[in-house]
Amino acid sequence: MSTSTTQNLIESAIAQLQQLPPQQQQQVLDYIEFLAQKYIEPQTPQPRIPGLHRGKVWMSEDFNDPIPPEYWSE
Repeated sequence: MSTSTTQNLIESAIAQLQQLPPQQQQQVLDYIEFLAQKYIEPQTPQPRIPGLHRGKVWMSEDFNDPIPPEYWSE
């Protein structure tokens, strides 16, 4: 589509949008956001970097111990 055609479409859409009540304007915006999400270009996942967060996680010594019964009864 040429730039002038795109500009004409945008201007026409804005003119029609301004004539709608606020609730319908919101519906149009919601639909535009839906279309933007539906046709988003998939991004190539970044490769993992081993050791990137080394030392940032802490786990208690009793992590794998069974949970005491009083935990479930309270």
